[in-house]
Amino acid sequence: MHKLGRGHRDKLQQFIAITGASEKTALQALKASDWHLEGAFDIFYSQPHIRSHADIRRLEELYNRYKDPYSEMIYVDGITLLCNDLQVEPQDIVMLVVSWHMQAATMCEFSKQEFIGGLQALGVDSVEKFREKLPFMRSELKDEQKFREIYNFAFGWAREKGQKSLAIDTAIGMWQLLFAEKQWPLVDYWCEFLQARHNKAISKDTWSQLLEFARSVEPGLSNYDAEGAWPYLIDEFVEYLYENSVVKRPPQPVDQNQTSEWAA
Repeated sequence: MHKLGRGHRDKLQQFIAITGASEKTALQALKASDWHLEGAFDIFYSQPHIRSHADIRRLEELYNRYKDPYSEMIYVDGITLLCNDLQVEPQDIVMLVVSWHMQAATMCEFSKQEFIGGLQALGVDSVEKFREKLPFMRSELKDEQKFREIYNFAFGWAREKGQKSLAIDTAIGMWQLLFAEKQWPLVDYWCEFLQARHNKAISKDTWSQLLEFARSVEPGLSNYDAEGAWPYLIDEFVEYLYENSVVKRPPQPVDQNQTSEWAA
Protein backbone atom coordinates (compact mmCIF):
# COMPACT_ATOMS: atom_id res chain seq x y z
CA MET A 1 0.00 0.00 0.00
CA HIS A 2 1.26 3.49 -0.79
CA LYS A 3 2.91 5.44 1.99
CA LEU A 4 -0.07 7.27 3.44
CA GLY A 5 -0.95 8.86 6.74
CA ARG A 6 -3.22 6.89 9.03
CA GLY A 7 -6.29 8.98 8.18
CA HIS A 8 -5.80 8.57 4.44
CA ARG A 9 -4.98 4.89 4.82
CA ASP A 10 -8.21 4.31 6.79
CA LYS A 11 -10.25 6.09 4.12
CA LEU A 12 -8.57 4.05 1.40
CA GLN A 13 -9.36 0.78 3.17
CA GLN A 14 -12.95 1.88 3.80
CA PHE A 15 -13.40 2.89 0.16
CA ILE A 16 -12.05 -0.45 -1.08
CA ALA A 17 -14.23 -2.40 1.38
CA ILE A 18 -17.42 -0.63 0.27
CA THR A 19 -16.79 -0.41 -3.48
CA GLY A 20 -14.67 -3.48 -4.16
CA ALA A 21 -12.37 -1.20 -6.20
CA SER A 22 -8.67 -1.86 -6.71
CA GLU A 23 -6.19 0.17 -4.66
CA LYS A 24 -5.19 2.11 -7.79
CA THR A 25 -8.81 2.98 -8.62
CA ALA A 26 -9.56 3.88 -5.00
CA LEU A 27 -6.55 6.21 -4.85
CA GLN A 28 -7.63 7.91 -8.09
CA ALA A 29 -11.13 8.61 -6.78
CA LEU A 30 -9.97 9.75 -3.34
CA LYS A 31 -7.28 12.06 -4.70
CA ALA A 32 -9.73 13.53 -7.21
CA SER A 33 -12.11 14.33 -4.36
CA ASP A 34 -9.38 15.75 -2.11
CA TRP A 35 -9.86 12.75 0.18
CA HIS A 36 -13.55 13.35 0.87
CA LEU A 37 -15.20 9.92 0.98
CA GLU A 38 -18.64 11.03 -0.24
CA GLY A 39 -17.11 12.88 -3.15
CA ALA A 40 -14.93 9.89 -3.98
CA PHE A 41 -17.98 7.62 -4.05
CA ASP A 42 -19.73 10.02 -6.43
CA ILE A 43 -16.73 10.06 -8.73
CA PHE A 44 -16.38 6.29 -8.64
CA TYR A 45 -20.03 5.56 -9.46
CA SER A 46 -20.48 8.32 -12.04
CA GLN A 47 -17.39 7.61 -14.13
CA PRO A 48 -17.50 4.11 -15.64
CA HIS A 49 -13.97 4.39 -17.04
CA ILE A 50 -12.50 4.20 -13.52
CA ARG A 51 -14.94 1.58 -12.25
CA SER A 52 -14.06 -2.10 -12.30
CA HIS A 53 -16.35 -4.02 -14.62
CA ALA A 54 -18.65 -6.55 -13.05
CA ASP A 55 -18.24 -10.08 -14.39
CA ILE A 56 -21.21 -10.78 -16.70
CA ARG A 57 -21.05 -14.52 -16.16
CA ARG A 58 -21.25 -14.10 -12.39
CA LEU A 59 -24.10 -11.62 -12.79
CA GLU A 60 -26.00 -14.18 -14.86
CA GLU A 61 -25.47 -16.73 -12.09
CA LEU A 62 -26.80 -14.29 -9.50
CA TYR A 63 -29.82 -13.48 -11.66
CA ASN A 64 -30.58 -17.19 -12.17
CA ARG A 65 -30.40 -17.75 -8.42
CA TYR A 66 -33.19 -15.27 -7.77
CA LYS A 67 -35.37 -15.38 -10.89
CA ASP A 68 -38.77 -17.03 -11.01
CA PRO A 69 -38.50 -20.59 -12.44
CA TYR A 70 -41.40 -19.98 -14.82
CA SER A 71 -40.52 -16.51 -16.14
CA GLU A 72 -37.68 -14.10 -16.78
CA MET A 73 -38.57 -11.94 -13.76
CA ILE A 74 -37.45 -11.80 -10.14
CA TYR A 75 -40.54 -11.71 -7.93
CA VAL A 76 -41.26 -11.69 -4.19
CA ASP A 77 -39.75 -15.11 -3.48
CA GLY A 78 -36.54 -14.20 -5.28
CA ILE A 79 -36.31 -10.82 -3.57
CA THR A 80 -36.87 -12.49 -0.19
CA LEU A 81 -34.00 -14.87 -0.95
CA LEU A 82 -31.85 -11.92 -2.02
CA CYS A 83 -32.64 -10.16 1.27
CA ASN A 84 -31.67 -13.29 3.19
CA ASP A 85 -28.37 -13.40 1.31
CA LEU A 86 -27.77 -9.72 2.00
CA GLN A 87 -28.79 -10.16 5.66
CA VAL A 88 -31.41 -7.40 5.56
CA GLU A 89 -35.16 -7.39 6.07
CA PRO A 90 -37.30 -6.99 2.92
CA GLN A 91 -38.90 -3.85 4.42
CA ASP A 92 -35.49 -2.25 5.11
CA ILE A 93 -35.29 1.11 3.33
CA VAL A 94 -31.99 0.08 1.76
CA MET A 95 -34.00 -2.20 -0.54
CA LEU A 96 -35.76 0.90 -1.87
CA VAL A 97 -32.33 2.37 -2.62
CA VAL A 98 -31.38 -0.91 -4.34
CA SER A 99 -34.52 -0.65 -6.50
CA TRP A 100 -33.65 2.97 -7.32
CA HIS A 101 -30.19 1.93 -8.51
CA MET A 102 -31.79 -0.78 -10.64
CA GLN A 103 -34.37 1.71 -11.99
CA ALA A 104 -37.03 -0.87 -11.19
CA ALA A 105 -40.43 -0.08 -12.67
CA THR A 106 -42.49 -1.92 -10.07
CA MET A 107 -42.24 -2.76 -6.38
CA CYS A 108 -41.24 -6.37 -5.60
CA GLU A 109 -40.15 -7.04 -9.18
CA PHE A 110 -36.87 -6.93 -11.08
CA SER A 111 -36.53 -7.65 -14.77
CA LYS A 112 -33.30 -9.23 -15.97
CA GLN A 113 -32.23 -5.93 -17.52
CA GLU A 114 -32.99 -4.00 -14.31
CA PHE A 115 -31.18 -6.48 -12.07
CA ILE A 116 -28.05 -7.03 -14.14
CA GLY A 117 -27.85 -3.41 -15.32
CA GLY A 118 -28.19 -2.13 -11.76
CA LEU A 119 -25.49 -4.41 -10.40
CA GLN A 120 -23.18 -3.53 -13.30
CA ALA A 121 -23.62 0.16 -12.52
CA LEU A 122 -22.78 -0.54 -8.88
CA GLY A 123 -19.73 -2.63 -9.80
CA VAL A 124 -21.20 -5.67 -8.04
CA ASP A 125 -20.88 -9.27 -9.26
CA SER A 126 -21.21 -11.29 -6.05
CA VAL A 127 -23.37 -11.42 -2.93
CA GLU A 128 -20.34 -10.45 -0.86
CA LYS A 129 -19.70 -7.31 -2.90
CA PHE A 130 -23.41 -6.52 -2.87
CA ARG A 131 -23.50 -6.78 0.92
CA GLU A 132 -20.41 -4.58 1.22
CA LYS A 133 -22.13 -1.94 -0.92
CA LEU A 134 -25.08 -1.55 1.46
CA PRO A 135 -23.40 0.98 3.80
CA PHE A 136 -22.74 3.23 0.80
CA MET A 137 -26.36 2.93 -0.35
CA ARG A 138 -27.58 3.81 3.15
CA SER A 139 -25.31 6.86 3.12
CA GLU A 140 -27.00 8.08 -0.08
CA LEU A 141 -30.18 8.71 1.91
CA LYS A 142 -28.31 11.41 3.82
CA ASP A 143 -27.51 13.29 0.62
CA GLU A 144 -30.31 15.86 0.08
CA GLN A 145 -30.35 15.60 -3.71
CA LYS A 146 -30.20 11.80 -3.76
CA PHE A 147 -32.91 11.57 -1.10
CA ARG A 148 -35.13 13.76 -3.29
CA GLU A 149 -34.47 11.47 -6.27
CA ILE A 150 -35.20 8.34 -4.23
CA TYR A 151 -38.34 9.94 -2.76
CA ASN A 152 -39.68 10.89 -6.20
CA PHE A 153 -38.74 7.48 -7.60
CA ALA A 154 -40.73 5.77 -4.83
CA PHE A 155 -44.05 7.20 -6.08
CA GLY A 156 -43.93 5.46 -9.46
CA TRP A 157 -42.25 2.37 -8.07
CA ALA A 158 -44.90 1.75 -5.39
CA ARG A 159 -47.86 2.63 -7.62
CA GLU A 160 -50.01 -0.20 -8.96
CA LYS A 161 -49.56 -0.92 -12.65
CA GLY A 162 -51.81 1.21 -14.82
CA GLN A 163 -52.67 3.65 -12.02
CA LYS A 164 -51.78 7.35 -12.01
CA SER A 165 -52.22 7.79 -8.25
CA LEU A 166 -50.79 5.95 -5.27
CA ALA A 167 -53.11 3.91 -3.04
CA ILE A 168 -53.53 5.62 0.33
CA ASP A 169 -52.33 2.67 2.44
CA THR A 170 -49.26 2.24 0.25
CA ALA A 171 -48.53 5.97 0.37
CA ILE A 172 -48.76 6.01 4.17
CA GLY A 173 -46.38 3.06 4.43
CA MET A 174 -43.89 4.73 2.10
CA TRP A 175 -44.07 8.05 3.96
CA GLN A 176 -43.48 6.34 7.29
CA LEU A 177 -40.46 4.56 5.82
CA LEU A 178 -38.96 7.60 4.09
CA PHE A 179 -39.65 10.22 6.75
CA ALA A 180 -38.41 7.98 9.52
CA GLU A 181 -35.07 8.33 7.73
CA LYS A 182 -35.39 12.11 7.46
CA GLN A 183 -37.03 12.35 10.89
CA TRP A 184 -39.88 14.69 9.96
CA PRO A 185 -41.66 15.26 13.33
CA LEU A 186 -45.13 15.62 11.77
CA VAL A 187 -45.19 12.39 9.76
CA ASP A 188 -47.41 10.49 12.23
CA TYR A 189 -49.90 13.38 12.37
CA TRP A 190 -49.92 13.50 8.57
CA CYS A 191 -50.75 9.80 8.36
CA GLU A 192 -53.45 10.13 11.03
CA PHE A 193 -54.94 13.08 9.17
CA LEU A 194 -55.08 11.14 5.89
CA GLN A 195 -56.82 8.19 7.52
CA ALA A 196 -59.32 10.43 9.33
CA ARG A 197 -60.08 13.02 6.66
CA HIS A 198 -58.93 11.89 3.23
CA ASN A 199 -58.76 8.14 2.60
CA LYS A 200 -58.31 8.60 -1.16
CA ALA A 201 -55.46 7.84 -3.54
CA ILE A 202 -52.53 10.27 -3.49
CA SER A 203 -51.66 12.30 -6.59
CA LYS A 204 -48.11 12.80 -7.79
CA ASP A 205 -48.40 16.55 -7.08
CA THR A 206 -49.36 15.96 -3.44
CA TRP A 207 -46.55 13.41 -3.11
CA SER A 208 -43.87 15.78 -4.40
CA GLN A 209 -45.22 18.87 -2.61
CA LEU A 210 -45.25 17.14 0.77
CA LEU A 211 -41.48 16.72 0.58
CA GLU A 212 -41.15 20.45 -0.08
CA PHE A 213 -43.47 21.18 2.84
CA ALA A 214 -41.53 18.90 5.19
CA ARG A 215 -38.24 20.47 4.12
CA SER A 216 -39.21 24.13 4.08
CA VAL A 217 -41.88 24.58 6.78
CA GLU A 218 -40.88 24.47 10.44
CA PRO A 219 -42.64 21.75 12.51
CA GLY A 220 -44.28 24.51 14.57
CA LEU A 221 -45.52 26.14 11.33
CA SER A 222 -43.91 29.44 12.29
CA ASN A 223 -43.00 30.11 8.66
CA TYR A 224 -46.09 28.57 7.07
CA ASP A 225 -47.67 30.89 4.50
CA ALA A 226 -51.43 30.38 4.31
CA GLU A 227 -51.41 32.19 0.97
CA GLY A 228 -48.73 29.91 -0.48
CA ALA A 229 -49.40 27.61 -3.43
CA TRP A 230 -49.68 24.39 -1.41
CA PRO A 231 -52.09 21.65 -2.55
CA TYR A 232 -55.44 21.87 -0.77
CA LEU A 233 -54.67 18.65 1.11
CA ILE A 234 -51.65 20.22 2.79
CA ASP A 235 -53.68 23.32 3.70
CA GLU A 236 -56.31 21.02 5.25
CA PHE A 237 -53.56 19.23 7.16
CA VAL A 238 -52.37 22.52 8.63
CA GLU A 239 -55.94 23.27 9.76
CA TYR A 240 -56.11 19.77 11.27
CA LEU A 241 -52.98 20.51 13.31
CA TYR A 242 -54.55 23.73 14.60
CA GLU A 243 -57.90 22.08 15.39
CA ASN A 244 -56.25 19.28 17.36
CA SER A 245 -53.91 21.67 19.23
CA VAL A 246 -50.84 19.94 17.83
CA VAL A 247 -49.66 23.40 16.82
CA LYS A 248 -50.85 26.69 18.27
CA ARG A 249 -52.91 28.75 15.83
CA PRO A 250 -51.26 32.13 15.17
CA PRO A 251 -53.18 35.23 16.37
CA GLN A 252 -55.43 36.76 13.76
CA PRO A 253 -54.43 40.26 12.57
CA VAL A 254 -56.65 43.06 13.85
CA ASP A 255 -58.96 44.65 11.26
CA GLN A 256 -58.05 48.37 11.48
CA ASN A 257 -61.35 49.50 9.89
CA GLN A 258 -63.35 47.57 12.43
CA THR A 259 -61.20 48.98 15.25
CA SER A 260 -61.92 52.53 14.03
CA GLU A 261 -65.67 51.84 13.98
CA TRP A 262 -65.59 50.57 17.58
CA ALA A 263 -63.61 53.66 18.67
CA ALA A 264 -66.21 55.95 17.05
